[in-house]
Amino acid sequence: MSEPASISSGIAARYATAIFELAKEAKSLAKLEANLNDLSAALGESAELRDVIASPVLSRDEQGRAIAAIADKMGLVPELRNGMALMAAKRRLFVLPQLIAQLDEMIAEDKGEVKAEVTSAKALTKAQSDKLAKTLKAQIGRDVKLNATVDESLIGGLVVKVGSKMIDTSIRSRLDSLQNAMKEVG
Repeated sequence: MSEPASISSGIAARYATAIFELAKEAKSLAKLEANLNDLSAALGESAELRDVIASPVLSRDEQGRAIAAIADKMGLVPELRNGMALMAAKRRLFVLPQLIAQLDEMIAEDKGEVKAEVTSAKALTKAQSDKLAKTLKAQIGRDVKLNATVDESLIGGLVVKVGSKMIDTSIRSRLDSLQNAMKEVG
């Protein structure tokens, strides 16, 4: 991990710990989890929001007002709203994506879940998702929450990431390894 990324994740971890502990005390973890999903979707969809959190041109007050307006509009829990306001005041909004990821992990850990990133060549059906989650639960011993994405370049198969483990059964990776083997021979 590069030094700036390490610094960003360290900053995000401190804010995430504080927000998580406050939300747990207030018994609002379920609402916080829903807010994080909404906020993550908003960051993914809105280039303007990404610009606001990363802009060195906007003043602390301008970022603070923008974040307060977003928090009001989205109905964020007070712990997250106040944490984001403090981040804006300290010019730390650039770590918001890492904060969301850290909080997601903390909530999943608290619920006894583990998240799995699943990439497939085509969208998984409900039955396929359920079967995969059940299989992963048997392997890991914890409930698994799937985050599925589609990448048609895989041609077929799956790429599953759980924590630091990755299982790649995609046809693309098999073709790549076959191509490498052929290069070694000839």
